[in-house]
Amino acid sequence: MIEDKNQQRTQLSDLGEFGLIDHLTGNFKITQSSTIKGIGDDAAVLEFKNKQIVVSTDLLVEGVHFDLSYMPLKHLGYKAVVVNLSDVYAMNAKATQITVSIAVSNRFPLEALEDLYAGIETAARIYNIDVVGGDTTSSNKGLLISVTAVGEVDSGDVVYRNGAKPNDLLVVTGDLGGAYMGLQVLEREKEVFKVNPNNQPDLDLYSYIIERQLKPEARKDIVKLLADLEVKPTAMIDISDGLSSEIMHICTQSKVGCDLYEEKIPLDPQVISTCEEFNVDSTTVALNGGEDYELLFTISQDDYPKIKANPNFSVIGHIKEASAGLHLVTRADARIPIKAQGWKNFNA
Repeated sequence: MIEDKNQQRTQLSDLGEFGLIDHLTGNFKITQSSTIKGIGDDAAVLEFKNKQIVVSTDLLVEGVHFDLSYMPLKHLGYKAVVVNLSDVYAMNAKATQITVSIAVSNRFPLEALEDLYAGIETAARIYNIDVVGGDTTSSNKGLLISVTAVGEVDSGDVVYRNGAKPNDLLVVTGDLGGAYMGLQVLEREKEVFKVNPNNQPDLDLYSYIIERQLKPEARKDIVKLLADLEVKPTAMIDISDGLSSEIMHICTQSKVGCDLYEEKIPLDPQVISTCEEFNVDSTTVALNGGEDYELLFTISQDDYPKIKANPNFSVIGHIKEASAGLHLVTRADARIPIKAQGWKNFNA
């Protein structure tokens, strides 16, 4: 972590655990009617009348999921919240509360955690969720962040991964591959900085893809948009581990096959140009890159007229019988079996 030597540093030991919690969470406001009791007791108290509750949790570990040499702590706090909310929206649910727990080493002063929690507070405000609890503890391995997200959904509206049917259309929101290519640019500039610390990178050409990596957004808008269009997906998942992995999750759990069309995969021009610069295949990046936090879902063909003119959606394929298998149909009309090559936590 690059530090300003003149920056004020308040040791966490000066506050103690409970003083630290009070200090970091004092700005969090309660906005959800389902929050009866937030931070300040042994447990939060939530009340959801006639709703189903969805819960998702994620753990981010320094050196595995983020690199503080180029990830600002405020951005990290924001991203830690967003990646959890994405899982809630993938259930077609409304996110309402989160808890945040951190383990932190003594190399982090209070001011660093203030930046982290400023990002968390910004995400909570933008996505209209309550921070209702968490924990802090010490770490001898840097920084770890665990966020648990809670949401609500009417029982008839919840969408799982296992509902896709043959002839359904495969649909994705936004565009893919940006977060991965943003990471490649940041990693390259990190290596340049190691060689010449006086070299200041010019990242203007990569602003979109770097933002996709450092400050992703969860697709809260899609849940409302689908409801307004009166479209209920038959299956849905968020794209955290790469398009190929998520397609395989849906097809495996739904016991179906699919055809994915290479020419239909949505790519931003900045992704295409950066792939050319790095001499990597843009389709491979979209399939395996991950961290886009777009939504992948299937719909009945009857619902196609409702979404076909909407710029938020791209129809990228269709569902087939399980016996047909899972294939990428290339621009040359070749059929290549889809394999999951995205993020795997326990690879050597």
